[in-house]
Order: sequence, then C-alpha cells, then structure tokens
Amino acid sequence: MTNKIWCVYLLECCDGSFYTGVTNNIDARMKAHEIGKGSKYVGRKGFKELLRVQECKDKSDACKCEYAIKQLSKWEKLDWFKQTNDP
Repeated sequence: MTNKIWCVYLLECCDGSFYTGVTNNIDARMKAHEIGKGSKYVGRKGFKELLRVQECKDKSDACKCEYAIKQLSKWEKLDWFKQTNDP
C-alpha cells in the first residue's frame, strides 16, 4: 500500500475569492475543480488557478492547517503559506 502525501492548498476562483482544501492527490483534485466537480463552492465560482500547496504530515495535520487558514483574512491566507515555507 502506497502512502499518499496529504497537503493543504489555496486556489483562486474566477470571481477573485480564495478556496482552501485538503487532498492526497493534488493533480486529480485540480482536474476535478477545473470541471466543476471538486467542491460546490468552486463549482459555483469557477476555478481560475492554484495559488499555493503545502505538504502536511498526515490527513489530520492537513485538516488542522485547513481550519487555521480558513480563520484568516483573504490576504493573510497567502502569508500563511509563505511563513510555513520559510526556513
């Protein structure tokens, strides 16, 4: 059994809003968002582009990161990813 790497991601919708989610297959998830099947929110707003991805220890960690990001303002969300990638 292959261990998949869980990650949290931030994407931009066509209306300029951001969406945060978790996945263990970023390519498949982005393809799903592109065709409107990834989430109801992105399906309504339209997928524009993937902005950031951060690998996590496991699914639980990814979900905790997702929750923390969703508590932030729109522009603080981008900063969260920058801070977690700094050495």
